[in-house]
Amino acid sequence: MDYFKTLETILREKMPTKKFELFESFYQTYKENKIIKEKSFTPITLNKPSYDGLLNVVLPKEVKTRKYFDTIEGKASLLHTICHIEYGAIDLALDAAYRFNGLPQMYYDDWLEVAEDEIRHFKMCETLLKELGYVYGDFEVHTNLFEAMKRTQTLLSRMAIVPRYLEANGLDQNPKIMEKLKSNPDAMNKKILEALEVILEEEISHVQKGDKWFKYACELEQCIPEETYLKLLEEYYPGSTQKVLNLNFKARKQAGFSCDELKRLSNKKECV
Repeated sequence: MDYFKTLETILREKMPTKKFELFESFYQTYKENKIIKEKSFTPITLNKPSYDGLLNVVLPKEVKTRKYFDTIEGKASLLHTICHIEYGAIDLALDAAYRFNGLPQMYYDDWLEVAEDEIRHFKMCETLLKELGYVYGDFEVHTNLFEAMKRTQTLLSRMAIVPRYLEANGLDQNPKIMEKLKSNPDAMNKKILEALEVILEEEISHVQKGDKWFKYACELEQCIPEETYLKLLEEYYPGSTQKVLNLNFKARKQAGFSCDELKRLSNKKECV
């Protein structure tokens, strides 16, 4: 099996069920060391997300705000949002394993493992969504994660912006949603809470993988990780380093952020 060409096919597949079947077959073959990796491969440019034409894509400001915890529609909207984040994260992990050639084997092991986790997260939330009588595609979505993938075409920028910024933001937001679910403890909210607990725990390891390969890229580029990270944040998200953020210090430290870095990002004097 051809590694890069097969991953390209999986990446471009828009139907979730088919994408997951293709990945499962590919990943099993990969783990059996039956994959051939081309040395002179040139990745394609992805101008549209894989779900283009499948979902109702709107601008971020046009995504409707719903009360997540009090109505069936609200709970379904929350689950749909999580499903879409996970679906975007699947393609991001696949693209990380596809786009950057010539890296240590552990790099590809890491991002394919992340893709497998994200698929499981998607299926877990999709099952709950269906319990409420909805399916993936019933609500509008935006392309923020895809746009980040499209803009970050170097290993250094990809590892800084996707796992270390976007996914790390999820480590901060997830517990806030979990607290609201705990304050509205009906049967479905308890199920969503259980799913989010799994996602939070495993996303820490995803951010940690991003942290590892970001620092690896910094070594290759001979640059200082913390200074480079802040520079890249300002380049891709102007003003982001000036915001006072309520960070999940515990999770971020587990994922590889240093205390000095967290204090600079949060404008706090102590690393607690």
